Formats: sequence, C-alpha cells, structure tokens
Amino acid sequence: MKRKIAFHLNCLEQGGAERVVSNLANRFAREGYEVLLATEWYGENEFQIDREVRRVHVGLKESDKGKSRMAQFLLRVKYLREFMKKERPDILIAFAQRANYRALMAAPGTKVPVLISIRTDPAGHYDALSDKVQIPLLFPGAAGCVFQTEGQREFFAPYLQKNSRIILNPIHDKYIGVPEPEKRKKEVVQSGRLVDFKNQPMLLQAFIEVHKKHPDYVLKIYGGDSFDGTKEILESIIEKNRAGEYIHLMGASDCLEKDLADAAVYAFSSDWEGLPNALLEAMALGLPIVATDCPCGGPRTVMEDGVSGLMVPVKDPKAMEEGINKLIEDPELGRRLGRNARKIGEIANGTAIFGQWRDYIEEICAKKGAGKR
Repeated sequence: MKRKIAFHLNCLEQGGAERVVSNLANRFAREGYEVLLATEWYGENEFQIDREVRRVHVGLKESDKGKSRMAQFLLRVKYLREFMKKERPDILIAFAQRANYRALMAAPGTKVPVLISIRTDPAGHYDALSDKVQIPLLFPGAAGCVFQTEGQREFFAPYLQKNSRIILNPIHDKYIGVPEPEKRKKEVVQSGRLVDFKNQPMLLQAFIEVHKKHPDYVLKIYGGDSFDGTKEILESIIEKNRAGEYIHLMGASDCLEKDLADAAVYAFSSDWEGLPNALLEAMALGLPIVATDCPCGGPRTVMEDGVSGLMVPVKDPKAMEEGINKLIEDPELGRRLGRNARKIGEIANGTAIFGQWRDYIEEICAKKGAGKR
C-alpha cells in the first residue's frame, strides 16, 4: 500500500487553492494513496471529493464559539496536532497562509513532516508585523515549500527558496484539446469571481471605449458574486454609461470550456494574483489574450508577451483598451497568440502536475525516513 498523505486547508469552498487541493486529493486517491483532508469548516459551495478521500473536521467545536480569539487560535492548533498524532500521515501538506502557520505550530513532536504552499501574492499577505514574527520562527521547520511563481519565491529568505519547488496549477482536462473555432464571435470575455483585486471596473472602463470604436462587440464576464461590493460597482458603471446592451454579467458557469471557446478576446484585468486558474484555462482553450502583468508574476510565469498573449500594466484602462483593440483588429495576430497559448496544456495538464507533486512528496518522505505502508 502506498503512503498516507494529508492535506490541510480551511475548507473546500470554491476558490483557487481549494480547487487544486480537491484535484490533487482525488488524483492521489485514484493512484492508490490513502488520502485525508483536514479542514476547519464546511462551506456552502464546495468542490466535490471522491469517496476514497476521507475528510476530517479539525476546526472549532460548538462549545468553542464563545471563547476569545487567542483561545480559538490555540484550539485550532491543538485539534490539528491531535489529528496528526492520531492519524500519523507520512506527510501533511498545508495550503494557504493560516493553514501553513497552524500546521507548522502543530507539527513538533508528531514526527510528521509539513510541506507548506504559498498560494497568493506574498506582498500584502505575508508582510504584516505578525507575519514577520511567525515566518522566521515557523518556516525553518517546513520540510519543503511549493510556490506557483518565481516572484513568490523571491519574496522569502534564501533558506526557504533553496528548500522549494515551483509547481503550476493543474488545468482541468475539459479545457485541453478543445478544437479551434472556425470563426470567433464578436465577444470579449473574462472568467472569475466578481471581487476587488480582479479589477473588473477597470475592464469595464476600457471596454466602454473599445465599444465606441467597435460597436458590434460585447463584453461578457462569467463569475459569481464575492459579496464584497464589486458586483454593485460594476452594475453602477453599466447603468451610468447605459451599457446594459453590450456589457453582461453572466454569473457563474460550469461549462466555461463552451462559453469561452469561440470568443474573440479574453481580457484578464487583475491587480494581483497567485497563479490564476482562469488565465491558464483561457490559454489552454487557445484564446487570444490580453492580460495585466500583475504581481507576483503569475501571467509572466506562463505567458510570453507578444508570443502567447499581450501583457499590459496593472490599473491601466487605456493600455487594456489598446490591447483589446489590437486583437480585434488583427485576427491573424490573435490566431498566432492563441495557438502558442494552447501549448500550456502540454506542461500544466493534470497528469504532469500530479507527477511533480508526487515526486516532491516522495522526495520529502524519503529524506524524513517515512516508510511506505
């Protein structure tokens, strides 16, 4: 029997890190590993996991809800530690900031190596005073670290950089191998939650100007509401500019591989990201893409400006407008960029990415002397 591995994260609510964990957990289980998911709570709209994956609640209990914030924090660490000592996985893989900290605090004395994973732009997320205290105390105890981009890795101290791997997010199979459309619709599209850091208001400002030059084109944004006020801002912009006939908020979709495949342009407008799954999916579909060159280098990691897409500065509606117009007005350029972008499926498909995680996990376990079961 193969190894027993455990993933730790807050929940499986639909998001980038949660999607990667769900996919990896399911794939490891299918490959014969014993897989556990240690989560803090249950969300309303979660990714599905296979029956072979065992989920364990390590979060607060009903009796803990009235306790102080510090007491709750310590209890979360305590419950995770109890899980590690009881289940004795060969490795614990933590995803995202708080899960990383909890796992490293819970690990001493359990003999369970902890592999941490950075899933966002460290600037603004790992540079608060509390982070500056916790990182030098806890991160040296990590058995390894997975980054998504070189920009993420460069943020941290050399000891962590040396003890790490860069592994891209896996692209779902349904986006790979979709035939190139014979003719593209007069649509500019985007996919992703309506949330502040994706800066969809900037995209709307840019497209309003695009529409003046190309009035037969429409903008469609596919994504659910994050309830941070972004949707209301977008609706206000649409109403103010009487743009309801050519700018459409489409809501969430489970068939983006069909909704996006024949669009003329895919517009990515984020101010910052980790490694955006939506951009990887658009590339795999072979879409002509204009994307912000946002920190911590996600787009730049997977896309070459002028070769597999067009890159523009963040928070620059004029540059976004010009990029969209360029792809509308030069279809041959769009075809060339899209065909090059499609090659991302060769290196970021599920099998390739699973192999990289598996090899790194096996390497760490071998170093720690964790025998196969």
